[in-house]
Amino acid sequence: MNATEPRGPVDSSRTPRYAGPATFARLPRLDEVGTADVAVVGVPFDSGVSYRPGARFGGNAIREASRLLRPYNPAQDASPFALAQVADAGDIAANPFNIHEAVETIQAAADDLLDTGARLMTLGGDHTIALPLLRSVARKHGPVALLHFDAHLDTWDTYFGAEYTHGTPFRRAVEEGILDTEALSHVGTRGPLYGKKDLDDDEKMGFGIVTSADVMRRGVDEVAQQLRERIGDRPLYISIDIDVLDPAHAPGTGTPEAGGLTSRELLEILRGLASCHLVSADVVEVAPAYDHAEITSVAASHTAYELTTIMSRHVAAAGQRQQHGAEAR
Repeated sequence: MNATEPRGPVDSSRTPRYAGPATFARLPRLDEVGTADVAVVGVPFDSGVSYRPGARFGGNAIREASRLLRPYNPAQDASPFALAQVADAGDIAANPFNIHEAVETIQAAADDLLDTGARLMTLGGDHTIALPLLRSVARKHGPVALLHFDAHLDTWDTYFGAEYTHGTPFRRAVEEGILDTEALSHVGTRGPLYGKKDLDDDEKMGFGIVTSADVMRRGVDEVAQQLRERIGDRPLYISIDIDVLDPAHAPGTGTPEAGGLTSRELLEILRGLASCHLVSADVVEVAPAYDHAEITSVAASHTAYELTTIMSRHVAAAGQRQQHGAEAR
């Protein structure tokens, strides 16, 4: 954590939440604080979608919805913006006409942010962006554990011959050796597939699956415990496609599937992972053109808030351990 006290959100008792720039949770911009322990960054890119477009507008929709977030998180008994410096790093501008170039641009920008010591809370964008983000995280930490919350597997090979799409990032990540194949899980999957081979291929890559029906039958506490046991103390990346939620809770997304998680189930599972070594995360596939009453972006903003809280708590705990070690010497 920074030596100085973290700069937190704009005081909503002095400036109404609906006034002023829509940074995430009304936090300062990165250029206003210099460095951050957790950098919230948008990636307005959706050229990898296979059905409904519009996730390029997702990051700013999440920021708008996050105006209502408050600085104390009672579910985790933590004030994340006081524990660590969290700042909005703006957007990574990627070429919408060249996916290969966009992937390289996102990776380079993520490298730069991670090299400052920050953890990333990325707001997508479509799920294509998970691959360059995972490359950057693995460059720093080595192969990472992955929890992938999604209605879909996203381990398909190609679409129309294209290897980089929102349905292929985790197959590419396995092929590139940037994931710890002993600790990979999909959560919330459901719906029709192209064939049973999809599941067979996915299993060969090392993924375990917790379907949305599993969550309903077994409950969030048991699911979170199973995931914690699978992850252990490995560095963890969490990637959340908002379509893991049922369309009743997240209509504003590109490929909705019936029978999904409730927003409450998703948030409770994440809170159950608070002890895990979360090094970075993303929330993707919010397509506000299909949303109404900001249902999807509100759910996404709270999801990012829980993930940010977990990372802030770990930053603070690491700072305390470092301080105690210095005192002991």
